[in-house]
Amino acid sequence: MPLVFLALFLGLVTYLVISRSFTNMTTTPVWMLWLVMMTPVLVLTLWVLINGDEPPPPVLIYGLLVLCPLLYAVMILVGAASTNKGKRGDGKGTKAAVSDQKGGPKTAQTKPITRDEETLLQRCFPWSIYYLQNIEYRPQAMICKGKLKAPAGDAYATVKENVESNFGDRFLVLLQEGLNGTPFFALVPNPQSKDPNKALMSSMSREQAARLRKLNSAPLTRPGLAIALAITTLVTTTFAGIAFIGGAQNMETLNSDPALLRQGLAYGISLMVILGVHEGGHYLATRYHQLKSTLPYFIPVPFFLGTFGAFIQMRSPMPNRRALFDIGIAGPLAGLVVSLPILLWGLAHSTVVPLVMPLEEGTSQLLTFEALDPSRSMLLLVISKLALGSALQADSALQLHPVAISGCLGLIVTALNLMPVGQLDGGHVVHAMYGQRTAAIVSQVARLLMLVISFVYKEFFLWAVLLLFIPAAEPALNDVSELDGRRDFLGLLSLTLLVMIILPAPAALMKLLL
Repeated sequence: MPLVFLALFLGLVTYLVISRSFTNMTTTPVWMLWLVMMTPVLVLTLWVLINGDEPPPPVLIYGLLVLCPLLYAVMILVGAASTNKGKRGDGKGTKAAVSDQKGGPKTAQTKPITRDEETLLQRCFPWSIYYLQNIEYRPQAMICKGKLKAPAGDAYATVKENVESNFGDRFLVLLQEGLNGTPFFALVPNPQSKDPNKALMSSMSREQAARLRKLNSAPLTRPGLAIALAITTLVTTTFAGIAFIGGAQNMETLNSDPALLRQGLAYGISLMVILGVHEGGHYLATRYHQLKSTLPYFIPVPFFLGTFGAFIQMRSPMPNRRALFDIGIAGPLAGLVVSLPILLWGLAHSTVVPLVMPLEEGTSQLLTFEALDPSRSMLLLVISKLALGSALQADSALQLHPVAISGCLGLIVTALNLMPVGQLDGGHVVHAMYGQRTAAIVSQVARLLMLVISFVYKEFFLWAVLLLFIPAAEPALNDVSELDGRRDFLGLLSLTLLVMIILPAPAALMKLLL
């Protein structure tokens, strides 16, 4: 049953991500996109329910993981082509708009600005900052192509200020890199504009504009909801902790042994502290950059770990790559800073037991808390040696204290978020460090490597599947300005921590420590 609940939760998250990310880009129905992306999960879940621990044939796994993303991409592109054709109407599109500038047939309906406003827009680009060569009118943006004459940050600030002085908040100003690496400006309708008729209706349907207005009008701070979810999550994680230590099956057992409840609370509270600090790091970073976001919300579930984590929702566009980096890295580093002392204390109160190898087929060695092999993670082995000293030997395993379980989960959560894939924190970090194109390549390579690793270490198979459903990261408004040396160093450090968490300890390190 936990597997079914997990599949349902993943299906809900996938549907929400697709409906919010691609409804404005394609005419393909959301349910069709969702079905294609969920096919591997649905098929593998059905296989496990029917065949139990028997592994599915590799051809089935590889076939689904290759064909479904390809079909998904084709459906997006076909739907996007239909959208552009429908918005061009007469099929002339941008060419008609260009001919209008030369005195040809007028297609004012394709332009979000008038002739006079077009003149004002051209004046927003000083030749000493950005030499504007031409403006292309797309269905959802105005592409301003030219040559960058000043540092990207200075040019963006100047053009943004000029656009806002002439057009108010009607447009968001983007500075992006083309496929050939040449920077260009783009103006897109601002979904948070105070004048939605001008900013939205030119490129969105009434239903899409209404949905955006509803989202933007929702209150940012809902302390009552945040508190209610936190209390519920404390209950579910407490009972999950009791289950981990093989405790109560009913309330009578709890009443007869109150120690079980204390141990469950130790697990629940420590895990919530780790998750809360992680999301709190993101939240404080958004406040530092004066961006809008919701409060952190926990996700309670009545099985497995007791929670699927916590999240915040951004309500402001990302201004630049520095903000993208700071917000992305703040959560994992804050969570890790709290996880390490919690793990160290928990390991010091854990029990060393003999290592029994091999474990049962299909058992996740990173989640075998009654006999955890610390060498399955380089960082975990180092911390275990610091906590237990000479009591930890090469043939030792750990029966984890409930607080140590939370600490281990903190490492796992940190590692998963630091994966350099799409909208995960690590994906944002790599995007901020190396740009959107390089980040897209790194994301695909990371997905492939995790899939290969999952066939050697079975505990990573679920990770490999989850990574396939992570959408691509959205670019910052100024996606050209690069980071400083301090941020580059922190980014490399975060990737190093990822490697130390997910990779097993090499023989040389084990010989040195054990």
